Amino acid sequence: MSEQARLDLQRRQRLGMVEAIWGEHKTAAQIAPILVRLQASGEPALATRVDEAKAIAVAELLAADGATAALVPQLQHHPEARGLSLGDPLPPRPELGHVVVLSGGTSDLPVAAEAQLALHWHGIASELLLDVGVAGLHRLLNQLEGLRPAKVLIACAGMEGALPTVLAGLMPQPVIGVPVSVGYGVSAGGQAALHGMLASCAPGLAVVNIDNGYGAAMAALRILSSGAAAAS
Repeated sequence: MSEQARLDLQRRQRLGMVEAIWGEHKTAAQIAPILVRLQASGEPALATRVDEAKAIAVAELLAADGATAALVPQLQHHPEARGLSLGDPLPPRPELGHVVVLSGGTSDLPVAAEAQLALHWHGIASELLLDVGVAGLHRLLNQLEGLRPAKVLIACAGMEGALPTVLAGLMPQPVIGVPVSVGYGVSAGGQAALHGMLASCAPGLAVVNIDNGYGAAMAALRILSSGAAAAS
């Protein structure tokens, strides 16, 4: 297996987060050695945007190489989150608190699950709360008390992307909005949700790029880590 990537193996020491592999536009032959090198360096090995066919191809490449065949049982595909991991995540860090990842509808699940997987891979406890979009506002209002203990809220929504604005107007925690490429016509692949979140009248709402569940998780990690450092 060829090695073409220049890995940032000091990212965890520098930023508190590990490098993740963007898998959608990489081949299995590119992903496999990167996962192996990350694990061999003592870093958690995670690739995002990997479908089942590519995950199978990575496993086959590892199995065909005598030096890596023993790693195949440690390879795990996370279909809901479209992730591929090798080995174990970082140890749990309960002192940082937990995150709730919400979605407007079940169609937003892949993005919300990506955020939850990235949090888990960094030792951050999280909860997934699906289908609480504003089309049935009572569904969200019924959950507010349960959200109060969370340190950060990540809200994934397509269509007009109103869920993060509503949350940021009701809850005191940091809210990170994730526009999702779900919706008819003028939703424009998540552009309407993105613009709606950026134009939100709820002060302090943070917004990441379309479908960027991983980025939202890393923003939450920065918030949690900064809070813990300030408290120490």
